[in-house]
Amino acid sequence: MRFLPIGPRTLLAELADLDETLALFDALNADPIPGLAEIIPAARTLMIRTAPGVLADAALAGQISARQPAPGTPPAARATETVELPVIYDGEDLADVARLMDLSIPEVIAAHQATTWQVAFCGFAPGFAYMTCDDVRFELPRRPSPRTRIPAGSVALAGRFCGVYPQETPGGWQLIGRTEVPMWDLTRDPPALLRPGVRCRFVQGGAKVHPSAAIPQPQPDQGLRILAAAFPVVFQDGGRPGQGGQGVSASGALDMGALHRANRAVGNPSGSPVLEITLGPVRLQADQPMVLALSGAAQARVAGHMVPPGAAFALDAGDEVQIDPPAAGMRSYLALRGGYLVAPVLGSAATDTLAFVGPEALKSGAVIAPANLPATAVGAPEDQPDLPKPGELVELPVILGPRTDWFTPEMVRHFLTQEWLVTPQSSRVGIRLSGDQPMTRPDARELPSEGTETGAIQIPHSGQPVLFLADHPLTGGYPVIATLLPQALDLAGQIPPGARIRFTAAQPFATLDPTRPA
Repeated sequence: MRFLPIGPRTLLAELADLDETLALFDALNADPIPGLAEIIPAARTLMIRTAPGVLADAALAGQISARQPAPGTPPAARATETVELPVIYDGEDLADVARLMDLSIPEVIAAHQATTWQVAFCGFAPGFAYMTCDDVRFELPRRPSPRTRIPAGSVALAGRFCGVYPQETPGGWQLIGRTEVPMWDLTRDPPALLRPGVRCRFVQGGAKVHPSAAIPQPQPDQGLRILAAAFPVVFQDGGRPGQGGQGVSASGALDMGALHRANRAVGNPSGSPVLEITLGPVRLQADQPMVLALSGAAQARVAGHMVPPGAAFALDAGDEVQIDPPAAGMRSYLALRGGYLVAPVLGSAATDTLAFVGPEALKSGAVIAPANLPATAVGAPEDQPDLPKPGELVELPVILGPRTDWFTPEMVRHFLTQEWLVTPQSSRVGIRLSGDQPMTRPDARELPSEGTETGAIQIPHSGQPVLFLADHPLTGGYPVIATLLPQALDLAGQIPPGARIRFTAAQPFATLDPTRPA
């Protein structure tokens, strides 16, 4: 077992195979180590997060190592139910899969149906189950180039895993068919149809379509009205941490400091839901008297007068607010005294733009009602940090790992010295970077899917890094060369396209030695 660094409160335990991984996962659940907050199992790894104040260091690695079961210990029995999924076998990669397996297409379909698949773990997206089997013929590579769009319900194969995409997403697995049965439905308890331990048998044929339901949101006719918005406006709060077991990332505001300042300015609890506004312009109208505060990148303008950054301001019925694109930074946070009336989803009002969990994004014409919750005194404006502008160079501190050793020392130096351009293709999922010299690896081996942390810097086949932000997939299959330090996440969420990033590392990459705790 190896222990790989990810961050001050996150590490990766790497084991020999899936059975060893699940056996250690069982052992840690049966005899918990104090201070562990969340464990995310994957094909050969456990990503382990600690509680605040608990370091993910060599000492913790030693405690985890002491829990490792004896070699050959099987994972504990899990769920016993079997789900039958009807599949229409018309996938774009079915012929390629047949060639890779040295079978005919009918033989591939027969083998897929004859196999009992069992969910080992969940990740990538809510409701996406990694199902494994004993048939070694299904040990298949990912596609050389991932697709930017895979339709919901697609049945796919990669690395002796089978999965069903719950919604339309990018992906690199081999598509063999599709099912019309929803994988994720918030009206179910739990929402995921396929959960760890559940067995699955595939049968040929269609199914009656049952649309996946969502938690209804209030539809008021009075409140704060969005008259115009250049980009969708989303609700954000502190996110929904601890949901990794069913494939749900934390999401939440990209600039938590700005969210907290806006709420404190109007007397709300600091983690209350706010509106996250990307760039601008945005024009809003109050249908009734209210008190707002805008923090982050932009400034509010009322009746032609600029509101001081981060200050609370009052509106009467009919007053309009103009939020112009900021000169620096990327995102702004609008808090309403007493809060917005929004229904939480899995305990949070955060909108996860990749997983489609949470309230829908708001567009022109939307009306948000006040919640009228108790509030304390309005706070004085707080200092706003300087934010980056297009063309500026931003230095971001990282911890090298967990997969730095997949790259040569020369390439690691290149990663840390090159200036990476922030491209317009960036989003809440991640910042897509471009460099004059892409990253390369000495071999083309594939990484079994493993947990990814917010701030992970993944290197796909293109060699151009992707810096994961709050709505990133829970697991990934490309090596992560480094991970942003948590204190730099707010700044990363404010870096606009056209800016440049240089990554800095205080220490070289090194595994965590459980026999030599610091």
